[in-house]
Amino acid sequence: MAMTETPRVALISGASRGIGAAIAQRLFEDGWAVSLGMRHPELPDWADPARVHLFAYDAADPAAPGQWVAEVAARFGRLDAVVANAGISIPKSVVEISDSEMDQLLDINVKAPRRLAAAAWDMLGVSGRGRVIVLASLSGKRVKSARSGSYSMSKFAAVALAHGLRHAGFDKGIRATAICPGFVATDMALALTDRPAEAMTSPHDLARIAALLIDLPNEASVAEFCINCQLEESY
Repeated sequence: MAMTETPRVALISGASRGIGAAIAQRLFEDGWAVSLGMRHPELPDWADPARVHLFAYDAADPAAPGQWVAEVAARFGRLDAVVANAGISIPKSVVEISDSEMDQLLDINVKAPRRLAAAAWDMLGVSGRGRVIVLASLSGKRVKSARSGSYSMSKFAAVALAHGLRHAGFDKGIRATAICPGFVATDMALALTDRPAEAMTSPHDLARIAALLIDLPNEASVAEFCINCQLEESY
């Protein structure tokens, strides 16, 4: 990127740790300006304040996306990519989960990324090559166990969200992709399995994938990208 060129701008939710933090750092290193949505905003040690914006993001707050996008517009004057990474897991079967817990899963894992993309929609269409990445899961492609059933419901919907966004924005040059990883070495995954972190997909490898997908031209649109650390049947 030339020194005089205005950097592209990415908005990343759940950016304080794990996958979101890795994607934020990778895009920053690639020359992007990044807006980091965090519950408790704190400037990362790799960050240059000139190209990093912090926002106190609560995925459950319907007003947050509009406020966040307005701040990004005021700070950078453009928005080129949204990475909807924030998510939760409630490891209960579809029988035992309560209505309120299911509502929470759907609100954070499906409705929140939809709200974020919708708030950013007009700005994403300006350049003719806006990008939306929805961090879904292989749990959005298959149900591995009863205990993962409720989470899978929400992630199946997240995959459908990415497809819906892709269709809605295609004529505007907006491309959307659902990234569907298996176990990733994050706090969430480590709490759900005995598999050691070194046998899981690295968040930094997911960041490389996200950066590639965001940088592809409009004519190389990828609807879904599945990645796994173990051998399973095809999806």
